[in-house]
Amino acid sequence: MPMVTLVVAAGPGFPQGSPGHRYEIAVPLTPGGQLDAEAWLADPKPWRARRIWPGGPARDGDMLFDPDTESWSIRLFPAPGEATDAPLHAAIRNAGQLRPGEYVTIREPDGTEVSYRVVSVA
Repeated sequence: MPMVTLVVAAGPGFPQGSPGHRYEIAVPLTPGGQLDAEAWLADPKPWRARRIWPGGPARDGDMLFDPDTESWSIRLFPAPGEATDAPLHAAIRNAGQLRPGEYVTIREPDGTEVSYRVVSVA
């Protein structure tokens, strides 16, 4: 399963972007480079995701697809020792093609929308 790495291209506090702020998501892609909803629905195993944010612990999680709204999100589990009642969710918007150089908007768990650039698909 390809690992897609997304880095902050621009957002509040990061007008020039930040390669240290990133998501790594393991996802099958369609031949056109888009998230593959059919593969997600057919695969019972979680698709791994990780949010790396300097100054804090990495957050592991997984990818979720909602067939009713045809939308994607990243569910982020609590970091070790973190007190929280439920996983956080980051909504993927404007996913388009996930190929190097393309852009994706993610609505972070706090509601802030941040632009990410695809830097690798390996």
